[in-house]
Amino acid sequence: MAGAERIQHLADAVRYHRELYYNHAAPEVSDAEFDALWDELKELDPSNDVLHEVGPEPLPGTVKVEHMFPMRSLDKGVSDEDIIHFVTQSTFGGNRYLGQPKLDGSALSLEYVSGNLHRAATRGSGERGEDVTLNAKLVANVPLRLNVAVDCHVRGEVVMPLATFDEKYRDISPNPRNLCSGALRQKHGDGKADASDLIFQAYDVKFPKESPDMQNDSELLSWLQDAGIEPAPWTIFESEEPQKEMIEFTQEWGTKRASYKFEIDGIVFKLDNLSQRENLGMTAHHPRWALAWKFPSQEAFSVLLGVDWQTGRTGAVTPVARIAPQMVGGVTVENVTLHNVGEVQRLGVKIGDRVTITRRGDVIPKIIDNHGPASEEDLQNRFHADGTAFTGELLVSKIEIPNACPACGRELNMEGAFLRCIALECDARTARSLTYWCRTLEMDGIGEKLIEALLERGIVETIADLYRLNHTQISNLERMGDKSAYNALDELAKTRTLNLARFLHALGMERIGPEVATTISQHFTSLENLLRWTDEGLDEELTIIDGIGEKVAAIFREGINKRRSLIDELSSIISVTNESEASSGIFDGKSFCITGSLSRPRKEIALAIKNAGGKVVGSVSNNLDVLVAGQKAGSKLAKAESFGLEIWSEDELFGKFAEPKSGPKTLFDYDQ
Repeated sequence: MAGAERIQHLADAVRYHRELYYNHAAPEVSDAEFDALWDELKELDPSNDVLHEVGPEPLPGTVKVEHMFPMRSLDKGVSDEDIIHFVTQSTFGGNRYLGQPKLDGSALSLEYVSGNLHRAATRGSGERGEDVTLNAKLVANVPLRLNVAVDCHVRGEVVMPLATFDEKYRDISPNPRNLCSGALRQKHGDGKADASDLIFQAYDVKFPKESPDMQNDSELLSWLQDAGIEPAPWTIFESEEPQKEMIEFTQEWGTKRASYKFEIDGIVFKLDNLSQRENLGMTAHHPRWALAWKFPSQEAFSVLLGVDWQTGRTGAVTPVARIAPQMVGGVTVENVTLHNVGEVQRLGVKIGDRVTITRRGDVIPKIIDNHGPASEEDLQNRFHADGTAFTGELLVSKIEIPNACPACGRELNMEGAFLRCIALECDARTARSLTYWCRTLEMDGIGEKLIEALLERGIVETIADLYRLNHTQISNLERMGDKSAYNALDELAKTRTLNLARFLHALGMERIGPEVATTISQHFTSLENLLRWTDEGLDEELTIIDGIGEKVAAIFREGINKRRSLIDELSSIISVTNESEASSGIFDGKSFCITGSLSRPRKEIALAIKNAGGKVVGSVSNNLDVLVAGQKAGSKLAKAESFGLEIWSEDELFGKFAEPKSGPKTLFDYDQ
């Protein structure tokens, strides 16, 4: 394609895909592919008009809002070298930088007049956006009134907690970002997502009139906290070579990204000093004092080649898709999950379709979008897993849903969106249950290979059989000598005595992780009490425990009942010791929230409260008993004061421990 034609093609493509992203929340390309189009256009025609537009104009028919302070794009970076270049180019402005996680949601501007929320608007073109005030007021933590009567424009990102997405929206949207945009711009009650499920995280504030006397951006973020708005977390880098700390910061967030409560796609670095920012100024497109550093691409396109079905340890039969090998986030991916039957039906995906795959952190890669039958171009340069190239056409065909368990051949049950094999003796369930037991109890000498060999020889059939193994049985297996056999037996010996919490967790019941297992164990205190509860059939007895709802109680009871014979057999071979009751003391029945800067780590303070019988929560409400407030407590302190709640300093809290404790708390007494 000739130069002028290519430039026009790229400009049109950027506008088209930006329109889909901003105004329709329906992107057809990954962020990496869009960035590639942008970068090529920037290289061929750096003055092209489309490069100096933040986004498209709001849709016709919507109420437009002119931004008093334009919402600019930031310069992008993807490598350590980009960070070094950014610091080198801006270092004469100072050596103090600020970093925040780059939240992957929907940009929002909140306009306050005399401290009252006057209007909310999307980013739009950067110069003007769409009025979304009614829906913004529904966002969980957007205050209708600030703690200070001031005129200001607060900029930030609306995001959805990943826990909320997984619980409520996974089956209706490929990612939380699309839901955020849709929830803000929808007519009330007329969309896929509820705006009350969103969270606002601020990153900037502008003042149309008089502004606070502050030198640094970090001071403004602290001001926002005091005013009642929560900013995205920030870190300061201040040294002779801040770029080294900043590069380490990207590596740190790359590690914890998968476990973070919101989706993030990078880090935003900014010069902290406000007057030095003014000195650096702007280019036509972006400020020189900021950089949006992005993680390696975690989305890509591929072609669906086939689907295999496998049975997990809970009996769930899940589809595993085979795709044309594709590099995603620096890793070559050949197999991805389709999650469950409901996901297959939602995506409408078929063999031979072009699909979007994603890999976030260490999460299993998965298909998140379907683009219909693959084209010849899609198949070019694609290879099978064995390295052979595609030949001919890949015919589109329907994914067949199995009627029988792929492991044991027994009939499958449909439970909601999941297929499930209910036979506990299923080969696949047995192998995975044995592996899960050994991994949970950290038996280093017993892995999948050994378990498979024991099952193939018919030496073990249940977890209890592991504890009947002898040296000869193990050492006679292929690749297992005397030393390996003794190691395996030593590991088993270490787990012949287990407390109730570890025992329940290792059984591998659905939804019963270590925390839930501990909570339930502290409630019942003994295996005998627990089994008596399952016999009496009183689910409501378990739901009185904080964090245990009816669904988890029912799942737990069913899991125990299905494993009753195994539990009886195991308890005759190993010792299941009683669990201590939940800590009891002077704070019984009281709820606490911790905020501000404190001399001790928050985990230490929270543990002290729990050990005295109290409960620690993350937010302030009318139902809270005590707020423990340190320095710079901010919005939570103001909210607690408005509710008339008790407010303690750190010293006051720890002074309470000198008081006598109350008697023991009985949560579940079978002896009465």
